[in-house]
Amino acid sequence: MSDVPSLSSPAPRRRRAEGLRLLAGAALVFATLCALPMVAVAIAALSGGTETISHLMETVLWRYTATTLWLVVLVSAGTFALGVGAAWLVTMTRFPGVRLFEIALVLPLAFPAYVLAYAYTHVLDHPGIVQTVLRDLTGWGPRDYWFPDVRSTGGAAAMLILVLYPYVYLLARAAFLQQSATTFLAARALGASAWSAFFKISLPLARPAIAGGVLLAVMETIADFGTVAYFGVQTFATGIYTSWFSLADRAGAAQLALCLLSFALLLAFLERAQRGGAKYHDASRRQQRMEPADLQGMQAVFAAVLCGIPVLLGAVLPVVILFSMGLGSEQNLLSPRYLGFIQNSLTLASVAAVCTVGAAIVVGFFQRLSPGRLSHGAGYVARLGYAVPGGVIAVGLLVPFAAFDNALDAFMRARFDISTGLLITGSIWLLVAAYMVRFLAAALGAYEGGQALVPSNMDAAARSLGQTPTGTLRRVHLPILAPSLLTALLIVFVDVMKELPATLIMRPFNYDTLAVQAYRLASDERLEGAAVPSLVIVAIGLMPVILICRQVGRHRHR
Repeated sequence: MSDVPSLSSPAPRRRRAEGLRLLAGAALVFATLCALPMVAVAIAALSGGTETISHLMETVLWRYTATTLWLVVLVSAGTFALGVGAAWLVTMTRFPGVRLFEIALVLPLAFPAYVLAYAYTHVLDHPGIVQTVLRDLTGWGPRDYWFPDVRSTGGAAAMLILVLYPYVYLLARAAFLQQSATTFLAARALGASAWSAFFKISLPLARPAIAGGVLLAVMETIADFGTVAYFGVQTFATGIYTSWFSLADRAGAAQLALCLLSFALLLAFLERAQRGGAKYHDASRRQQRMEPADLQGMQAVFAAVLCGIPVLLGAVLPVVILFSMGLGSEQNLLSPRYLGFIQNSLTLASVAAVCTVGAAIVVGFFQRLSPGRLSHGAGYVARLGYAVPGGVIAVGLLVPFAAFDNALDAFMRARFDISTGLLITGSIWLLVAAYMVRFLAAALGAYEGGQALVPSNMDAAARSLGQTPTGTLRRVHLPILAPSLLTALLIVFVDVMKELPATLIMRPFNYDTLAVQAYRLASDERLEGAAVPSLVIVAIGLMPVILICRQVGRHRHR
C-alpha cells in the first residue's frame, strides 16, 4: 500500500489542479466557439446600418416572417397530432402489427425533408404520374381540374411533418410507457371515458416530453433550407442564402440571420419557461403499469391504418419512388465524380463527428468534475447551437473569419509584400467548426445519458489512486461510455450527411457533397438524377435509426 500515492501529497493535488485547468480551458474554448456565430451575427447586423433593415422591412421581411410562422404552426400541429396519436396507440393498445409499427414509426427520421420533396414532386407535380393518369382516365385538360400544389407552403409543411413527427413520437412514447395506471384508472372509475381520461390525465402528464419533441421539430423547421428553397417558399432560411449569394448583401444576410436567431432563442426560452420544474413522469416502482387495451374489429383496423399511413408516406413510398427514379437516371454511383461526392461527404461527416463528440466529452466531463456556474454556463452555451439554424451559423462564422483573413492579408502585403489569401474562410476546418456548433447539443445529450450510468464513487476511487482528470476519463469513463459515444458519433455523422444550408454557404470551392449534388440536380429539375445521391443519404441515415429502433424494442419488452 505504500506505493499508492496519497491524496494529501502535493504531487497528485498539483496534477489534478493542472488537469482541471486544462479541461476548463478546453471547455471554455468550445463554448466560445458556439457563442461566436451568435455574437458575430448580432454585431454584423447592428453595424449594417438602418438602410438595409428598412429596405428589408419594405420588401421581404414581413413575407419571410409570415411564411416562417405559418410553417411553424402547421408543423407543430402536424407533428403533435401524428407523434402523440401514434405513441398512444402503440403504447396503450394492442392490435395486429403493433410490434412492427412501434419500430417502423421511427424510420422516417432517416429521411431529410428535401429528399421527400424531390420524391413527391416527381409523382404529384403536373407532369407526374398521378396527374397524368388522372387526365388520361377523365380526358380533362390541364385547366379542367384542381389538384393540390405540392410546391407550396402546405406542401413544405407536409414534407417536414412526415420526417419530424418521430421526435414527438419517441419522447411521448417514453412518457406514456412510464406513466402510472393509477390516476388513469381512477378517472375511469369516476365515470370518465377513455378519451376524456386521455385528454385530462395522460396528455397533461406527458406535456413536458411532448413540448420538447415539438420544439425539436420546430427548430428543424426554421432551420430547413432544402425543402423550402426547392418549393419556392420564401422563409428566413432562403432569404439569408439569397442575400448572401444572389444579392451579395452581407449586411442584409446578417440582419435576417439575427431575426431568425432571435426567433429560435425565443422558442427555446418559452419551452424552458413553460416546462419549469415539471417532471416528465414518475417512474417509481410502486406505481402500477398501464395495461394496454385489446382492440378488435374495426377499431383494430382503424388503429393499424392510422399507424401505417405515416410509415407509408414517410418511408416506404419515398424509397419506392426514389428507387424507380434512380433506375431511370443517368447517374453512375461508381463514376469518379460520384465517388468524389461520396468521399467528400464521408470525410466531412467523419471528421465532424469525431470533433463534435470530442468537444462533448470535454464539456460534459468538465461539468461532472467541477460543477458550478462556470461549467454549467459552458454547457448551456454549448447547447444553444442546436437552436441556431445552419444558415445563421454559416453567416456568423464567415463574417469574423473573413474579416480576420482580410486583415491578415492586408498586413502581410503592407509589411512583407506577401499575399496570404484566405487561410480560414472557405476551408474544410471552418465548415467542420460550423457542424460542431450545430450538432454539439445532440452529442452532449447522448454523452450525458451514458455518463449518468457512471457512479460518482468511481471518480472518488480514481482520485484516491492518484489519477488525474485525464487519466480518470481515459481509464474509467470512456470504456464504460463506449456505447453512448458510438451512438453520439452515428447521430452527428448522419446529421452532417443531411445538413444542407451551412454546407452550401461554407463549402470550399469545387468541394461538393451528396447533399449539395442532390440539391443542385433538383434545382435544375433533374429529379431522376437527384434520386441517386438522395438514396445514398437515406441509406446512411438508417444506421442510427436502426439503433434507436433496437432500443425502443428492448425498452418495450423488458
